[in-house]
Amino acid sequence: MMSRLRVVLVVLALLLLLPPPTPAFAATTVYEAERAARTDAAVESNHLGFTGTGFVNYDNTIGSSLSFTVHAAVAGGHALTFRFANGTGADRSLDVVVNGTPHAISFPSTGSWTAWATRTLRVNLKHGTNVVRATATTAEGGPNLDSLSVDNGVTAPSPSDWSTAVVDSTMARRPATSLGLGYTDALFLHAAFQVYQRTHDTRYLNYVKAWGSARVAADGSTGKPYNDLDSMLVGNVFLDLAQATGDSRYRLAANRIVTRVATYPRASDGALIHNVAFNGQLWSDGAFMAQPFLARAGDHTGPPRQLLTYFGHLRNEDALLRHAYDETRRSSWADTSGRSPEVWCRAVGWFGMATVDVLEELPRTHPDRAALVEIVRYLADGYRRWQDPATGRWFQLPVKPGLAGNWTETSCSAMFTYTLARAVERGYVSPAFWPVAQRGYRGVLAKVSIGSDGRTRISDVVIGTNVGDARYYLERPRMDNDFHGLGAFLIMNEELRSLTPIAAAAATFE
Repeated sequence: MMSRLRVVLVVLALLLLLPPPTPAFAATTVYEAERAARTDAAVESNHLGFTGTGFVNYDNTIGSSLSFTVHAAVAGGHALTFRFANGTGADRSLDVVVNGTPHAISFPSTGSWTAWATRTLRVNLKHGTNVVRATATTAEGGPNLDSLSVDNGVTAPSPSDWSTAVVDSTMARRPATSLGLGYTDALFLHAAFQVYQRTHDTRYLNYVKAWGSARVAADGSTGKPYNDLDSMLVGNVFLDLAQATGDSRYRLAANRIVTRVATYPRASDGALIHNVAFNGQLWSDGAFMAQPFLARAGDHTGPPRQLLTYFGHLRNEDALLRHAYDETRRSSWADTSGRSPEVWCRAVGWFGMATVDVLEELPRTHPDRAALVEIVRYLADGYRRWQDPATGRWFQLPVKPGLAGNWTETSCSAMFTYTLARAVERGYVSPAFWPVAQRGYRGVLAKVSIGSDGRTRISDVVIGTNVGDARYYLERPRMDNDFHGLGAFLIMNEELRSLTPIAAAAATFE
């Protein structure tokens, strides 16, 4: 019989492996500041990171103001959340008057005008129309205001299945035939197919099939030359549809990509370059675009060797990976080693997902398997070290959390969380990493909500990003429901939903 201590330890381990509870939410309506009535204030767009079409810059004068007209479906307590930036070193205060009742609120420095934060004020609203007037109280004016969010005053339980809620909402917003062959659309379609595999809801399969019928000819042609790795991610969707439908066009389409890889340009050491126009360049994000697909298509030699070669060039001395490498050293961003200067979170996220996904396809006796597992462990150590303790997420520049203007990014946080959870499940890392994945999961869920239209909203997702310096990454715009975030969230959520305590506890540590 097990000792009492051992029983307690097993129970505690299983409790650590339980998925985090799904939070409740209050639906919100977002009022963009540029649409509010203004006095001594101007709409501008010179500081990136705003939502909508711009933000409002208060004039440096007492009395400059914004006036929002907001609607409340129910009378009573509501949360007003101001999204703002304050690039000065001092607080800026506003007198917020709601239907004649004043409230004072201070907006602290955010470090730069491109670093956006939120401040929330609890107020009473009447049923119907309400006026919220925010007036500067000092000669310096107010902060830059991006938006005002007003909750509906009713806290409701979250959907029991966030994956189906996100897919349903996206299907309602975007007909299948409106999606193209680009990697972000392909990422979402591949993730939606995973939701179909779990739920067997034929609406999801039919959505992906409708896209395939519109984009792939009977001979497998798509009109794509596949001259960059990004364009190859769609191969995963072709394999999904080939598996689900048996339609030969999708296997033919996948084979066209495999054939293209055979003649695709490479660096001097055989690594696939990111784009035929980028001679000698390897980008971390490119690893996910092609390697998991090629491994699924039956190539068990190329993908592991590609990942190992990429890792050798991109490994950062401190932790994680640099965004890119140029063996020619001719790129403006390349240092003397050929690497770009920054560790960018989503590039690292793509690479982590690529590694665990390729491992899924390799036999346990594969000669490169142990080396790939070591990469996963290296990344997991970095994820644990650089996780933001306050939010559970990871920063846009993850190894520089204290840098002014840095912010936690949702899509990479989902990717890191997925990689950690899969690594624990498969025994690549010890169960001690599961709490890190749990914190990441909670952090990502905090960025998912239901809007007043009843559809899901995933916020703080950076748009497509090239290679650059720190300022470039920090000033990239953030979007709600960007497809990078939709696909990454679904892949993460499907993994966390499927990972049971017993399965994770029983995993053999390789």
